[in-house]
Amino acid sequence: MKPSRTLIMLTLSIAMFSVISAGCTAIGQQPPASPPAAPASDCPALVFTDREFAFELQRTLAAAYSGEADIGECLATASRIKEGDFESWYCEWNRTADNFRAVGDESLAAGHRITAMEAYYRAATYYRTAEFFLHGNPADPRIVETWEKSRETFRDALALDAVPYEIVAIPYENTTLPGYFYTVDDSGTPRPLLIVQTGFDGCQEELHPYAVEGIKRGYNVLTFEGPGQGEVIRVQRIPFRHDWENVIGPVVDYAVSRPDVDEDRIALWGISLGGYLAPRGAAYEPRITALVADAGTYDVGQTLLANLQEGGGANMTEIELQEWLQTDPVEFNDALRDAMAHDTGTRWLNEHGMFAFNAGSPAQFWAKWMEFSLVGIAEEIQCPTLVCAGATDHLDPDGMQATALYDHLTCERELMVFSDDYGAGSHCQFGAFGQSFAAKFDWLDDKMGMTGSPSGEE
Repeated sequence: MKPSRTLIMLTLSIAMFSVISAGCTAIGQQPPASPPAAPASDCPALVFTDREFAFELQRTLAAAYSGEADIGECLATASRIKEGDFESWYCEWNRTADNFRAVGDESLAAGHRITAMEAYYRAATYYRTAEFFLHGNPADPRIVETWEKSRETFRDALALDAVPYEIVAIPYENTTLPGYFYTVDDSGTPRPLLIVQTGFDGCQEELHPYAVEGIKRGYNVLTFEGPGQGEVIRVQRIPFRHDWENVIGPVVDYAVSRPDVDEDRIALWGISLGGYLAPRGAAYEPRITALVADAGTYDVGQTLLANLQEGGGANMTEIELQEWLQTDPVEFNDALRDAMAHDTGTRWLNEHGMFAFNAGSPAQFWAKWMEFSLVGIAEEIQCPTLVCAGATDHLDPDGMQATALYDHLTCERELMVFSDDYGAGSHCQFGAFGQSFAAKFDWLDDKMGMTGSPSGEE
């Protein structure tokens, strides 16, 4: 029985966000069988009352923890943006990015390398923020142009930084995946490796703060972008795939080919939708020795079906729902487009989803996204696994996805739920990286035997 158009409009317009995947962690709590019910609080209305704009501002502000944004610059930029207006968002963040790109250029020309580096890191973040809402028109040239500005400005900052790094190309099928390999030093000493990957909408330059924290603790760090992400979707036009084991396998193959990697200690950390992608890869990759699902995601279709059933009348199985979506039903697309016209977050989610999955309609996007499932697969993960959830994560209300993943693991496992007592309850702890990195890296260090010196040498 297919759901009625009225039911779709009622349910999808209010519940579409909860499927992106979630994850965030609670510090100092024992892992419960399931996370506590999320309080009614949501992302704070910081400058914006629009939830999606407020959240993306919070995400940009989070980069201030690592010196890759500054609070005053962000708030001043946000104050000039028209609420809910994607063009205004692009124009103001791009203007700010151009300003600090120029500051970096002038500082470098005057011989002030540190000032230039810091300005470049901030400008790279602001370019990345500017590009975020442009994907409603995949042919918009500003998508690649602004992304390229962000990447090149970031690389200009890296070139001035003290941390050793390489820009790497990871063999993958008939092409390569872009990556950065950061090292503790130039010695070439084999060290434990931390692989960090992004999720639904990130670029790997946003992972730089994670790499910096890993280096501090003695890890060499590899970040990369796969199908549907960063350069791979924008330039190579390769969309997302659900069978991420076919991505992680080549990434690990590359890693173990390097003499500076301890192949017996390789950790994998997936951010946001990476909380599905990384576990999917680890289930098929025995060389992964520790896994962080940040935020844990079990089955995208489960949440979509639950949303449709909430109002009653969607008497379908997940398979039936996916088969129906694959017919590209007009009533589903009309309902989604109506919801997109009235809600910024629903609009962004579906526009970016169609962009990253190379889908021609909302229904086609959701049919492909429903393939993202760990049903019957989570049990195959063998390495110690940390599943993260946030008590006020609006992308995973009540920690449903994180709990489902945790409950289906048969390996050594821990569920960490960040409370919002000190602002850490949101998606991936944006805005509370001090608490986030402390808790997650402490768990990882214990599992990876990194409890000795700060250099990671025992």
